[in-house]
Amino acid sequence: MIFCLETERLVLGSFRDEDLESFIAYRSDPMVARYQGWEAPYPRQQALAFVAEMRDKLPGLPGEWYQVAIRQKTDAALVGDCAFHILIEDERQAEIGFTLSREYWGKGYASEAVRGLLDYLFGQAGLHRVRAICDVENTASVKVLERLGMRREGHFIENIWFKGGWGSEYLYAVLRREWQTIPGRVVKHASQSGDP
Repeated sequence: MIFCLETERLVLGSFRDEDLESFIAYRSDPMVARYQGWEAPYPRQQALAFVAEMRDKLPGLPGEWYQVAIRQKTDAALVGDCAFHILIEDERQAEIGFTLSREYWGKGYASEAVRGLLDYLFGQAGLHRVRAICDVENTASVKVLERLGMRREGHFIENIWFKGGWGSEYLYAVLRREWQTIPGRVVKHASQSGDP
């Protein structure tokens, strides 16, 4: 299954075997891994299994995360990844997440990629509501979510045991009808194909 979305500067698509080294590199960066559910360095065997699984996985299976590779249009360099999963308890809703290689921080790529993903989820996938959860200390992600017009709906205090201590999280969400009124949506093309 080939998954492909295009924005002004990026292509969001299925993972490929050639993504492996770049994927391992940014997931092994302690600053990138700080607020994520994995530890750095990221094991090669785990990366191999991840890329193989995502390359062949169908997007939108309820309860299963689907990771999308984010690439620059100009040179196809892997910038990072974003992800979504349709909620198993309500298939009209999803949760999203995103991770960027440190060399691409501060360039607006996270906002552009997530904006493209939200356009897909509310447009082609026809969802009603999308949420995102982030660590309260992850100010860069907070800024991205708020810049995109997502509403902070919750502040959970020390609700998760995370990397050796209690962490607090923010819950953000946006409805389709709200998203449709936000200016600056950037998806040019969205397609899915069963062809390799």
